[in-house]
Amino acid sequence: MTAQNPEPDDTAGLEAGGGVTPGDTPPAETSVGGPQHEPPQRGLALPIVFLGLIGLVVVVIVLGLIGRMVGLF
Repeated sequence: MTAQNPEPDDTAGLEAGGGVTPGDTPPAETSVGGPQHEPPQRGLALPIVFLGLIGLVVVVIVLGLIGRMVGLF
């Protein structure tokens, strides 16, 4: 039994014997190491307002429940 090359002989980039020519494969690692600047900082105003509104709703609900238990409503 003879083994056959799974790649045809006319595959682009292959040399005789199955090797690839230098420069045909990508480098092992890139020279880019990531962004070279600081990411933009988000403001804290929106989360503080949002948490304040949630807190206000919770306080109103708790006061309503306490008022109902006492008999104000």
